[in-house]
Amino acid sequence: LLQELQLLTMKPVIYVFNVDEAGLQGQALQEELIDIVAPAKVIFICAKLENELRGLDENDRQELLDSYGQNESGLIQLIHVAYETLSLQSYLTAGEKEVRAWTIPKDATAPQAAGVIHGDFERGFIAAQVVNYDDLINAGSVGGARAVGKVRTEGKDYIMQPGDVVEFRFNV
Repeated sequence: LLQELQLLTMKPVIYVFNVDEAGLQGQALQEELIDIVAPAKVIFICAKLENELRGLDENDRQELLDSYGQNESGLIQLIHVAYETLSLQSYLTAGEKEVRAWTIPKDATAPQAAGVIHGDFERGFIAAQVVNYDDLINAGSVGGARAVGKVRTEGKDYIMQPGDVVEFRFNV
């Protein structure tokens, strides 16, 4: 019955705390705030640091993050936690004109993922040509990945994985 009511208070919550530079590294403060809002997910972001990161190249960004004991920016952390909380994942499609990320629920099948692009893709689904993102980058191209046997054909029961780069085969 509670599921059908869709009460706002039953929805998952992410708390994002905007802290200063000291608060970003202050374990005592972080633990206190985590205890207050438990069991909700918590992220600590320093807006001043995020602003500074925007104007830096990749090496300088990583050096600045390391100096604060952070692995990735607060925005990236927020994206990861939001996807996890909402049980979402992404897959990629790539063509000559564009590369695009598509958001799907975790455990979505290949036809369901195709349906996110267009309903006809799901209805007329035949197969999916799938290559892992890292394998594609290492091979340099889809043709290169195909030459080393990294591209595989998956059917209707395939459960999409994060990092999949997919070309759908369909007939409507």
